[in-house]
Amino acid sequence: MIRYALVCNHAHMFEAWFGSSSDYDDQSARGLVECPYCASREVTKQIMAPAVTGTKAQRSQTLPAADVAAVLPAPASAPEGQHLAEMLTKVREFVTANCEDVGDRFAREARDIHEGRSEARGIFGQATAQEVKGLIDDGVPVAPLPLAATPRAKLN
Repeated sequence: MIRYALVCNHAHMFEAWFGSSSDYDDQSARGLVECPYCASREVTKQIMAPAVTGTKAQRSQTLPAADVAAVLPAPASAPEGQHLAEMLTKVREFVTANCEDVGDRFAREARDIHEGRSEARGIFGQATAQEVKGLIDDGVPVAPLPLAATPRAKLN
């Protein structure tokens, strides 16, 4: 089985599983691959990083930091008709405009807010995968901060 990230001509992004890369090619050529949001059959594959697994020792190493956000105010409902990429960009813009960037102190600050040792407020910053897992395991509300969308015209 192979999973492809796909996008239609209306910029709807979605994923689909195929038995092999030739199965995707065959189904696409016959017009059987369609967008689940708008039913467009003008669908192309997006660039994806391969899922590569390493040894057990490699998996236990510290993973790179990622942007995360916590203790966010409830977002306003998104207007109908917006595309997913646009909404994710708006989420990132909202967080960076309305929350405090605590940088690599994110895990400690999120835990302090959750446990009442620090002022309750929206924050964002960087944390390792292990730090995020520890926060989640302890019930601290965190979420990954979406990447800013790249305009379709600037994609390769």
